[in-house]
Amino acid sequence: MAKHIRKPEWLKLKLDSGENFEKVKQTVKTHQLHTICESGKCPNKCKCWTLGTATFMILGDICTRSCKFCATKTGKPLPVDKNEPMRLAESIRLMNLNYCVVTSVDRDDLPDKGASHWKECILAIRKVNPTTKIEVLIPDFDGNPEWIQSVCEAKPDVIGHNLETVKRLTPQVRSRANYETSLKTLKHIADSGNVAKSGIMVGIGETQEEVVELMKDLRSIDCKLFTIGQYLQPTPQNIDVEEYIHPDMFEYYKQKGLELGFKAVESGPYVRSSFMAEQSFINSKL
Repeated sequence: MAKHIRKPEWLKLKLDSGENFEKVKQTVKTHQLHTICESGKCPNKCKCWTLGTATFMILGDICTRSCKFCATKTGKPLPVDKNEPMRLAESIRLMNLNYCVVTSVDRDDLPDKGASHWKECILAIRKVNPTTKIEVLIPDFDGNPEWIQSVCEAKPDVIGHNLETVKRLTPQVRSRANYETSLKTLKHIADSGNVAKSGIMVGIGETQEEVVELMKDLRSIDCKLFTIGQYLQPTPQNIDVEEYIHPDMFEYYKQKGLELGFKAVESGPYVRSSFMAEQSFINSKL
């Protein structure tokens, strides 16, 4: 039976919109792009679009995996759009972004899980927007070193891959992906000389000790940037919220992460992987 836990006061969010919101909306629509803001039902969509930014999602909007926390559609994806890299790059130019964030669905149907398309997108963005900082949030590519390296060689400024949750809960929450493969992916990123970033959600049954242990695991492979936010059930079909974490605990996690050596930690109820990504990168002084 689904749980119905009343949202606390600190989770009340004011929804804004305006000229920038409409500009982002039209740019995404005109260039036939997808965003995780929409597909993932992100609670920060209004705030980010009003600030004139969005997190782009490549390789379509249909995922081959079905993680229990995610609202993105699952099924058989459409063929890869070869024109997407340049459309994406042009959209970033039109939005005049100093910092862009790109993610994707999982494409286990493709021979290289989409790694080559990822590389083409990054190179296209760099060509059209030479001064724009690029942050990517990639799948695990099944931990294949060759496919991970393909993205690393394109040299985005930050390469993220999310652990999503603590080790114990991973089998219950994630589809196909596992804790060790994700750590292996992040280690390859860091060992290749790239800035590695990861993030998790809390409020699904983890303990404080498990979160700290996860942070230690990330620091052991030199992950430099970390995000932690409240899990919010996007649809009735997704897993239930077990607990709403108090802002004081988010502050504890932030301070603990900095103590462990992360260069920047974004921790709060509405924090997501790409939320305030530019400011986090600036604060890290990397």
